[in-house]
Amino acid sequence: MIARLALRNFLDRPWRTAFLLGGYGMGVGVMIVLLSIGEALLAQARDERLVGGGDITVLPEGIDVEVMKTGGLGGMFFSIPNARFIHLQLLASPRLADSVAAVAPRIEGTLLYLRTLGGAEIPVRATGEIPSRTRAVGAGPELSAGEWDDDDQDRRWIAPTAAELYADIDRFHLPPPGLAVPESWAEWHYFNVLSPGGRRWAFISFVLGGNIPDGEWGGRVLVTLHGIGQRERRFIADARPGAVRFSTFHPDLDIGGSTVRLLDDGRYHVRGRAREEGGEMALDVDLVFTPSPRAYFPSASLGDESQGFVSGYVVPALRAAATGRICAGGSCETYDGALGYHDHNWGIWAGVTWEWGIARAGQYSILYGQVQPPDTIAATAPLFVYVVDSLGFLGIFRPARVHYEDARTIRVDGRPVRVPARALIADARGADTLRLEIEIEDASGTDIRRPVVVGGGEAVLFEPSRPYFIQMKGRARLSGRIGGEVIGAEGQGFFETYR
Repeated sequence: MIARLALRNFLDRPWRTAFLLGGYGMGVGVMIVLLSIGEALLAQARDERLVGGGDITVLPEGIDVEVMKTGGLGGMFFSIPNARFIHLQLLASPRLADSVAAVAPRIEGTLLYLRTLGGAEIPVRATGEIPSRTRAVGAGPELSAGEWDDDDQDRRWIAPTAAELYADIDRFHLPPPGLAVPESWAEWHYFNVLSPGGRRWAFISFVLGGNIPDGEWGGRVLVTLHGIGQRERRFIADARPGAVRFSTFHPDLDIGGSTVRLLDDGRYHVRGRAREEGGEMALDVDLVFTPSPRAYFPSASLGDESQGFVSGYVVPALRAAATGRICAGGSCETYDGALGYHDHNWGIWAGVTWEWGIARAGQYSILYGQVQPPDTIAATAPLFVYVVDSLGFLGIFRPARVHYEDARTIRVDGRPVRVPARALIADARGADTLRLEIEIEDASGTDIRRPVVVGGGEAVLFEPSRPYFIQMKGRARLSGRIGGEVIGAEGQGFFETYR
């Protein structure tokens, strides 16, 4: 009956009926849209709760949150590089203690493969979190039975001791398989120390090089002593593989009778013995480096193993106090809390050049760097400037280049080489600005085309376009504004470039 009445009404008043039906349909459609928007807003309001609690969710740059919600490919398998560094130096740092109550790191829905005893592999989705931190942001699960507490690895991740942190970031590496020129692999500990008056300094390197571990390779201790207006003095000790010991789990290293040891309290004890290049004078190094808390640069890697290029770098001690002595030929230089530094490098170095510098200016420590791979392998890495103070990480900048003024001339193996007398680095990122002015006080050069020791033999591995490696010492003047605060200080530093 109702259907018959509706049909007769439509036939009697077709336009009026169509108009009413259209209005009714539009009203229903608007209601559906409004309900959908409300549901979406409700889901977004609960997003943080759904992915781990808290008030703010930190995701990698470039992640499309909407794609993540709908399950698109762009939201899968993402991770945050150097997540522990971000946790320790940014989110849970003393600088934000007044604003951040708790930080809960979490891995959500990571793809893993479970291998059965029968050898079958089963794909699974896994979530990882630290129980105490998850509870602290109000997202702890309700347990029906058992316990859910931090273990020692959880504690080591969120609150490592100094020794644990340095062991994790300052370990050694094995070369990846399939390198085109495995003999060009090198890895080394580098330390430097400056005398209290700033007129004498030493560079100390513990180097592994060659086709490690199955080919021709070896170790070298290289110590160079410098002074303003003085000739560079080089001391060397080489060792075959049988006298070299290193670990992929910690920084300890033996090269012959020379050692680097990470002590239980996080200090580095460096013992080195070598003889002067071309002479018989003996050198003995006995120094303890005490890194300043939170003054480190995390492990970073550049390059593509599939293209045969790897370059890695970490700075466990951007600012350190050095105590001990360096003796050469019966004359000793004693240090007591002197300005010190330590970094660690690894990778393929055939044809690689770089810009690099460190400076300590008042409460600020500055690191800048840029790696230039061989032209045929990879693009130039961008220049960065990294700034820390007593509370740790302060800011990072991306200037276009280092502006050098080559107004000095030194002699390298009897040849005159023009080198920098001054340098300038400047950048602005939003409201933050930085200006680093460098005045060079001393420079020395090395012709890197000279043969290098590989497994006890000598070989020329490459012919670079800029063959002179220039090491400099100078004064640094820092100015600018970071985080709304004006910065400004002067100090001393070391700098490297190629000519």
